[in-house]
Amino acid sequence: MTPLHRLILAGALLTAAASPAWAEAPLVEMHKDPNCGCCTAWAEHMEEAGFEVRQHETRDMRAVKIEHGLTPGLASCHTAVVDGYVIEGHVPASDVRRLLDERPDLAGLAVPGMPHGSPGMETGRHDDYTVLGWRHDDRTPSVFAEYTHD
Repeated sequence: MTPLHRLILAGALLTAAASPAWAEAPLVEMHKDPNCGCCTAWAEHMEEAGFEVRQHETRDMRAVKIEHGLTPGLASCHTAVVDGYVIEGHVPASDVRRLLDERPDLAGLAVPGMPHGSPGMETGRHDDYTVLGWRHDDRTPSVFAEYTHD
């Protein structure tokens, strides 16, 4: 190995060691209906982004949503928890990463419904959608991120 290659390798290792992306993979506990394929596709999206996902199948998703303080207006098909935050529906991994990096005073993030083009809902069509955040004491959602398509 040449000195230049050693220098490049050393720089890459230092960058990797300092990068949160190389830290231990955050664990996502995802609850889904056993027959939902888009939920599995979202889990794969999260794994590709460096998260560890444990899937828990249940036919009573309503009870899971109530347990995690979700209102009907925030609901989607699957409910997950990562590091104490609730993640409802097809939230992009980049937004979950931002949530974990910034640690805002939120209960969680939600993409209500099942918008086409969101992670796990790649159907060839692209709907505009909003990632909403909400607080424990006030479930009035606020905009965390917006995705628009021309």
